[in-house]
Amino acid sequence: MGKKLKNLGLIGLGMVAGVAVSVQYSALAQKGGDAPLPLDELRQLADVYALIKSDYVEKVDDKKLLSDAIAGMVNSLDPHSVYLDQKDFTEMREEVQGRFVGLGIEVAMEDGYVKIVSPIEESPAYRAGIKAGDLITRIDNVPVKGLSLDDAIKRMRGEPHSKVMLTIARRGADAPWVVPVEREEIKVVSVKAKMIEPGYAWLRINQFQEETVDEVADKLKDLYARNPNIKGLVLDLRNDPGGLLPSAIGVSAAFLPANDVIVSTKGQMTTSNVTYYGRREFYAIKPGADPLARLPAALKTVPMVVLVNTGSASASEIVAGALQDYKRAIVMGSQTFGKGSVQDLRQLTPDTAVKLTIARYYTPKGRSIQALGIVPDLKVDETPDGDGLNAVRVREADLDHHLSNEAAGKSANAKRRDELEEEQFTMAALKNAKPVEFGGKDDFQLAQALNHFKGLKVQLAKADPDEDKPAPAGLPGQEQKPVEIKDGARPAAPKR
Repeated sequence: MGKKLKNLGLIGLGMVAGVAVSVQYSALAQKGGDAPLPLDELRQLADVYALIKSDYVEKVDDKKLLSDAIAGMVNSLDPHSVYLDQKDFTEMREEVQGRFVGLGIEVAMEDGYVKIVSPIEESPAYRAGIKAGDLITRIDNVPVKGLSLDDAIKRMRGEPHSKVMLTIARRGADAPWVVPVEREEIKVVSVKAKMIEPGYAWLRINQFQEETVDEVADKLKDLYARNPNIKGLVLDLRNDPGGLLPSAIGVSAAFLPANDVIVSTKGQMTTSNVTYYGRREFYAIKPGADPLARLPAALKTVPMVVLVNTGSASASEIVAGALQDYKRAIVMGSQTFGKGSVQDLRQLTPDTAVKLTIARYYTPKGRSIQALGIVPDLKVDETPDGDGLNAVRVREADLDHHLSNEAAGKSANAKRRDELEEEQFTMAALKNAKPVEFGGKDDFQLAQALNHFKGLKVQLAKADPDEDKPAPAGLPGQEQKPVEIKDGARPAAPKR
């Protein structure tokens, strides 16, 4: 499991694109449970604390010892429950707001080095002359080879206006060179949009942040103002790690009727059992006008393809699941990550918090995708030759002590390869794999989405011996004509 690839990262923005959280902020939780406190166990904890303080070989700071005890307790629950100290809590708040202190580069690992996938326009890296395809070989003179992607990220982050020295290697250059880059606060634009061909629009969401619904609405209004007769819309959620639940509800609501159920949650607390509809009160994060109020009416019926992959998680799966359940869009790509749980951020002190899993979420038809993911209607590999790096990325079912899928049980989780087989599989996949530029001219999955819109054949994924579920009925073979979704052909919203 540990040898599998992590997802593409937005590095220098302060965010690692892996599994983000579906967070709803809440006030400090003062109440305990109804059950009596386990006094014997708490007394044992106090005894161990006293033993460490008195007998351990070195003095241990009280604050560190207690913080580590809290962290161990929370971290043992599931992969997404975590104690946030002052530094982590600050980073979490910045991530949700879409603002980070960094360099402004999107990167991936390649051959042990950090590869620049894209610098953000007008970012510190962009102004320093760093270009897509450059390799970072040293960070402050520390060799990158041997570092994990997370370690490299941490070294590139820092305080505003501090500098980091990057050693850059560029294809065709005589030798690497060193460039100083000053860190700045970067505002992440979570949404991109463009016309990929006359009549066909592409809307990409990188992460579900506080501003995402407003950004989606603005992009869609602009697309229709410039191109009133859009014949097909691709919603690209590949490598989108998720984010805020209200933003996922709002994006879904842009394409569905206002009274449709978008997602529901079930947990131990009464307040965790909620059904969310595509109405303003469920997706508005800030006061003010409804950002979806004046969207073009055509958005409710325009043919849609949703592109997903193993890096599509959490909030991305909420959107894909809702549009799939109502047959509003064809979901295309690879089986998604499978994070079907909701986290609540409980602030403990002004500087610390606990991110706690409080519920599982369910699609409008009541499907739980926890540790399963969304299975695409049309399975399409990342490249014509296979699923590339996507085939070796970690999924929810690969994470230690992940929540089971209560409906299907552990047996339905993704199959794990043994360590040796996994290492061989990973090395084979890495040999010729290169990061894909989503929305670019060589984006194979996007090309298949266009084929679907145009009634051309779609090249489906090659057979996967580890696949958990069979392909949907009516989709045999390696090529398939598009599945037709007629306007208005929608099941009724579930009653709850």
